[in-house]
Amino acid sequence: MQNMDINYLLFLQDLRYATSDVFTSFMQWVSSFSVSYIILLPALIYWCWDKKRGLQIFASLCLCVAIGAFIKLTACVYRPWMRDPRIIPASFPNSYSFPSGHTAMGTPMYLGSAIVLWQKKQTKILAILCVLFALLNPFSRNYLGVHTPQDVCVGFLLSLGCLYVAWRAGDYFRQYPEKENLYLLVVSLISILAFLYTLYKPYPLDYIGGKLLANPQRMVKSAYEGVGFVLGFCGARYVEKTWIRFQTTGWNMKGFVCGVIGAVPLCMFYTILKDFLHSSLGANWGRFTWSVCLIFYIIALYPLVMKWLLTKKIHS
Repeated sequence: MQNMDINYLLFLQDLRYATSDVFTSFMQWVSSFSVSYIILLPALIYWCWDKKRGLQIFASLCLCVAIGAFIKLTACVYRPWMRDPRIIPASFPNSYSFPSGHTAMGTPMYLGSAIVLWQKKQTKILAILCVLFALLNPFSRNYLGVHTPQDVCVGFLLSLGCLYVAWRAGDYFRQYPEKENLYLLVVSLISILAFLYTLYKPYPLDYIGGKLLANPQRMVKSAYEGVGFVLGFCGARYVEKTWIRFQTTGWNMKGFVCGVIGAVPLCMFYTILKDFLHSSLGANWGRFTWSVCLIFYIIALYPLVMKWLLTKKIHS
């Protein structure tokens, strides 16, 4: 099986060389977009269209990122070029390989959004595009030589599982809303215990030519991101359902204006805030803080601003 993986990656590598890397930039864009600005789509769904389904998309995203990080730091699988020197990737990510974090992060947003967008005739084309990008994103990770087929397949299956759990949980809490706070607390505690496990478990220390293949202190950054997403979501959901309780605007001019206003700071999370927190707090705690702030902004903070703006407009 490993030889088949390597041969497949070598085939894609030869294809990159044969085409003079003409598709490499596009694949890098797909890969980057799938873990960054695509989050605008489920955010707009949550703010403007379907609050309940939007919330389920973000629940599946946070769950998938956290579980993916736990598996990644438990399995400790090296990147393809560390296992076979013939693999020359288009970039050199500094983390373990299994499962694919890009797949685990992008797929819930693409497929979750596609489910909602398919409900209206006007947005069916956008839903189809989301499905195509949900498939193209994991392929891009193979094409760039940074993941094996197993990495992306497990990341994809994990995403489907988390989407299913989030959808069922959302329907369950609509019937029994009094139980949601308990589940939020339990999930938060489990994520903290899993985070502590990844910090203090032993990691492989393999050397080649006197050089450490993977530095555990750098590998654990995904654990900080995973627990940040989960704690940020649980805290934001509790705050929103307890005190804010905003209503979606609908797909109209009011919703368009609110969406544009909310999207500007959300883009700044990726263009400014991420680097600022990393430089001021360090890679690990900066990533944790950024993840908490990102999810809290989407789920609770901006809905509070929306509610204030709309209330002020009505009073005026």
